Amino acid sequence: MKILVIGGGGREHTIVWKLAQSSRSTKIWCAPGNAGIANETLKSNNSKVECVDIGAEDLKSLLEFARENEVDLTVVGPDNPLAMGIVDKFQTIGLRAWGPTQQAAQFESSKIFSQEFMDRNGVPTMRSASFQDPSEAKNFAAELGGKCAVKADGLALGKGVLICNSADEANAAIEQIMTDRTFGDAGANVLVQELITGMEISLHALCDGKTAKLFPSSQDHKRALENDLGLNTGGMGTYSPVPFLKEDKLHEIANAVLDPWLAGCAREGIDFRGMIYPGIMLTDEGPKVLEFNARFGDPETQVYLTRLENDLVDLLEASIDGTLDEHELQWTNQSAVCVVVASGGYPSSYEKGKVISGLETADAIPGVKVFHAGTKTKDNEIVNSGGRVLGVTALGDNLLAARNLAYKAAAMIHFEGAFSRKDIAAKAL
Repeated sequence: MKILVIGGGGREHTIVWKLAQSSRSTKIWCAPGNAGIANETLKSNNSKVECVDIGAEDLKSLLEFARENEVDLTVVGPDNPLAMGIVDKFQTIGLRAWGPTQQAAQFESSKIFSQEFMDRNGVPTMRSASFQDPSEAKNFAAELGGKCAVKADGLALGKGVLICNSADEANAAIEQIMTDRTFGDAGANVLVQELITGMEISLHALCDGKTAKLFPSSQDHKRALENDLGLNTGGMGTYSPVPFLKEDKLHEIANAVLDPWLAGCAREGIDFRGMIYPGIMLTDEGPKVLEFNARFGDPETQVYLTRLENDLVDLLEASIDGTLDEHELQWTNQSAVCVVVASGGYPSSYEKGKVISGLETADAIPGVKVFHAGTKTKDNEIVNSGGRVLGVTALGDNLLAARNLAYKAAAMIHFEGAFSRKDIAAKAL
């Protein structure tokens, strides 16, 4: 089977790595890919994964490439091409693509669409309202005592959420998003949500339009600095499973969220085939959905796919074909921890082109896999090319063992300005 993976981050490297282990994969391309992806080899025939210089949002060129190369399956990693309707375009010309359609991708591409859907269909969430007018948004924030999350409606690379604890902070956040347009057109409309407290977890479920297969528990670390300080990022690390969330409790939480969500999709004619990924806050009143994502999380993918024992090709095809009920997900009992190594200054401005050393040494440690996120090759050396550069991922017999191994490997990797949070999985331990 010839497979095209779209994207070039840590999530896509992990997906490529897992697909390359399948005996069904005979050729894999990744557009645009990264330096780590270009070093992956297929298990079936020892051929190299080939990176193609096409951007993830260049839908026309991606369609032409897939058609000319007779690609059997296209796997869409990032949110933007999904929001642009790439799956619909592939389907229109008879090509198989995994991921939600443009209509279904609105669960992520519009926070207002998602919130209104939850309100209509009884998905547990918090008090909120959407606004086009900054003064009306400020008035609602004042009703909440200024304790709120102000969210840009559109996609903002996981950074379009500002947490406020006072009316002054809320007013400044609304100005920043709606007037200053810090997140561009994504901030034309905002969602103002009541601020709730509790433990935040990530849920993932693979869907085929009628069935949702739940993944194990995981916990992301969104803030840039230790102790959940600093700015929101795309994710500084994660671990799975979450020891304080037992299997029966996980399913209870998932049912409270996914049952009304699936029923609502059926009621409203939304055929969701892909990965649904709600961020959930565990409150005294039960689980509440903060927001939905419509693709694999990053860096959650790194810990999930290192633990997954199924053939990923089989699962993605079942998701497209509506046959997930014929599959049972199989997971290793080991724990996985991913520590993100980022560029100095991230998520604000940072310098690129810094030479990275120690990659081969870290990757050679048994149980460790270094997934590349923001890397490229320059003058035969691997350099940083993004904010989140690497996802150093380790498997261990327990969470402490996995965590120690991930940090041991991360300590071997160096480039100017590199930093990582030192408290990934600390809450669980």
